[in-house]
Amino acid sequence: MRPESVLLLSGAALVPWLYVLARTLPSTAPVGHWNVAWVGLDALEALGLLSTAALRRRGDDRHRLTAAATAALLVVDAWFDTVTAAPGGELAAAVAMALCAELPLAAVCTALALGRHPRPSERRTVREDRRFTPGRRPTRR
Repeated sequence: MRPESVLLLSGAALVPWLYVLARTLPSTAPVGHWNVAWVGLDALEALGLLSTAALRRRGDDRHRLTAAATAALLVVDAWFDTVTAAPGGELAAAVAMALCAELPLAAVCTALALGRHPRPSERRTVREDRRFTPGRRPTRR
């Protein structure tokens, strides 16, 4: 079976499972190792940010992979922070962190993963942008 077929079938199988979960899971639950879960998630985010920066500085295109994974981790962190926060100050702090840190960093990582932020050595100068290109008349300034 091709990987695309496995992914398609797995994604489709999750749809009814989501309904089962929504109907059967309790809205609250005591959790063991809560601190380990959050420290682990934040440690993975730090590792992702640092490795993305290091790979990009070296000119290694694998930074796109770490950037994509880090973007996903940051979005998951923002989601779980906000949906698990208690009403009031805790929720306000979670929303502030999501809007001011996690989601903007996720957007930067996504742009890096998609190649939307060229390295300084790849950026064109203003003079290069005004070059004649085939099919377009040069403009004079």
